[in-house]
Amino acid sequence: MPATLPSPIPGPLPGPAVIPRPRRATIYPVLWAVSFCHLLNDMMQALLPAIYPILKGGFDLNFGQVGLLTLTYQVIASLLQPLVGSFTDRRPMPYSLPLGMGSTMIGLITLALAPNYAMLLLGAAFLGMGSSIFHPESSRIARLASGGAHGLAQSVFQVGGNFGTALGPLLAAFVVLPHGQKSLAWFALAALCGMAILTVLGGWYKRHAGPRAARRQAADGTGLSKAQIQRAVIVLMALIFSKYFYLASITNYYIFYLMHRFHLPTRTAQIDLFIFLAAAAAGTVIGGPVGDRIGRLKVIWASILGVLPFTLILPHVGLTATLVLSVVIGLVLSSAFSAIVVYAQELMPGRVGMVSGMFFGFAFGMGGVGAAVLGWLADATSIGFVYQICAFLPAIGLLTALLPEVERTAKPA
Repeated sequence: MPATLPSPIPGPLPGPAVIPRPRRATIYPVLWAVSFCHLLNDMMQALLPAIYPILKGGFDLNFGQVGLLTLTYQVIASLLQPLVGSFTDRRPMPYSLPLGMGSTMIGLITLALAPNYAMLLLGAAFLGMGSSIFHPESSRIARLASGGAHGLAQSVFQVGGNFGTALGPLLAAFVVLPHGQKSLAWFALAALCGMAILTVLGGWYKRHAGPRAARRQAADGTGLSKAQIQRAVIVLMALIFSKYFYLASITNYYIFYLMHRFHLPTRTAQIDLFIFLAAAAAGTVIGGPVGDRIGRLKVIWASILGVLPFTLILPHVGLTATLVLSVVIGLVLSSAFSAIVVYAQELMPGRVGMVSGMFFGFAFGMGGVGAAVLGWLADATSIGFVYQICAFLPAIGLLTALLPEVERTAKPA
């Protein structure tokens, strides 16, 4: 009787489920390139509200017409972003990014040369369309280049947009205001620069992603029920509402608050606002990497709810304490968005574009709605009362307790 041969494989057959996925290195040149394009995009977008004084005087607009310009831009940008993201999740379009930047360039040129109010509305619409295309797809590229450090990648990507938003008013003050409406066309050169970089990034994206990768990521799942995912998304939206309504009170009315409460000159108040924006940009950089290290939920807890004591104190202190607290608030509160976006991407794997578009669009919309609502409230009461009411918004962060621990149940990306 022949001897029994030992099994050549002394254990269960290896399969795809037990082979660990190698962790890729973070591709920093791609991250910084897409962040720089984010800076250019948001800088050009920020020029529109910055030139409202020129447009209001040049076209004899009332505040309602100025508000309609904002509404046109924000509605298109907010509503189209999740639709664009959902479409490109199913059918990747690597070269849609330069087209989005091209739409922004057309919007700027239209605004620069507009002979009437209807053309101003058209220019605002092109700006909104450019934003709706840019954010979902560029966020996808940042995640693809992350090498698994998704929070870091989202932070690097977003900090470019933050600095771009801060630069917009400065450029309007030093370029557009002295040279008039037509000088907006000069910024088409920035758009052309962005289009060139995004074309190169589109080629990289095409080589490194495709439908197979998207399907494989979608198949991973999270182990959560549909009801759990829907509840988590509602909670995340509430947190975005809290964050961006409060930020709207600072970005739109902080100058007026400082001038009214402490009698500061306009120039000094503008510098104080810039300091706040710089602190917010730093917070954006910090939030993502910290979330990679200690977990997204901890960052969300600390950022949204953790800022509550500072917002409650702010309306009741002197000038020096107000300036210090505003820096702390900007630093802490801005760290949340990267963690929220990455958490949502892990909550709904394989739908990076839709998730990015939905949250960028909702955040953008809440900022606009918040500015309008708080402006009405300030007219009806006082600017000081606005800050007393907004101080309680971070308490919505208590809803974070309803969020499931996705990082423990999701498979590695």
